[in-house]
Amino acid sequence: MALSGMTGFGRAEGALGDWSWAVEARSVNGRNLEVRFRGPNGFDSLERAAREGAQSRFQRGQVNVSLTAKRAEGAGAVRINLDQLERYLAAGAPYVAEGLAAPPRLDGLLALRGVVEAEAGADDPEVLAALEAAMSASVALAFEGLLAARREEGASLTGILGGLIDRVESLVNEAETVAGGQPAMIKERFARRMSELAGDGAQIAERIVVEAAAMAVKADVREELDRLTGHVAAARALIVAEGATGRRLDFLTQEFMRETNTMCAKSALPTLTTTGLELKAVIEQFREQVQNVE
Repeated sequence: MALSGMTGFGRAEGALGDWSWAVEARSVNGRNLEVRFRGPNGFDSLERAAREGAQSRFQRGQVNVSLTAKRAEGAGAVRINLDQLERYLAAGAPYVAEGLAAPPRLDGLLALRGVVEAEAGADDPEVLAALEAAMSASVALAFEGLLAARREEGASLTGILGGLIDRVESLVNEAETVAGGQPAMIKERFARRMSELAGDGAQIAERIVVEAAAMAVKADVREELDRLTGHVAAARALIVAEGATGRRLDFLTQEFMRETNTMCAKSALPTLTTTGLELKAVIEQFREQVQNVE
């Protein structure tokens, strides 16, 4: 399976001793790889493990990793963070002094974030190292689930993009057939224009040359059709290529649209213009789907 999407979800859970945890990894589309980690205090190495794990598996997308951990009640000592408590008291003192708030109660103060802390740092360093290793393994498992989800999306995108490229190829072939009628149309217009210029005297030759050159440019869409055919082959190769091909497919889409716009500008036949407009619509659908490819 070659293509990978950028949207997915992975989850893993783990436990060791008095601790249990859960890891969730989510990703959405992004031009580059951006990793955001949120985890428990006291486990500083986990963010580095999450970033390295994401960088080894993904090349594009916004990846959000959340690790929540809890310790069994009564398993570890707790302490009061006096510095944090003092900050809360100092922040509320002016409001209490002016009668805008009631004096704080102890139960309310203890419920504030950061006042009561589990003394994770009091654990044996070897125990903490083992916990971080186990949690890192869960992060890796969550990433594997995310990777599988992104590959599943890639499999779906492969079929969608392949179908759109088939449609592009069909329209290019149709445009080639229709464009074969342009010379006759140009010839007819040229002959009519010559008749209109017949009474202009000495300037006839110069004006006929200018008119013929302009019509010849409009009639020739062979170069655009050849390039579109080449782009079709390139797109099919990228869809089955290994590695992240989203950027290259996006660039190729721009080339598709550029050649189609030029073809429409040169069109002298309503049927060729109609085919070109339909081709542009399909290319736009292709572009929208390519935004999901890693």
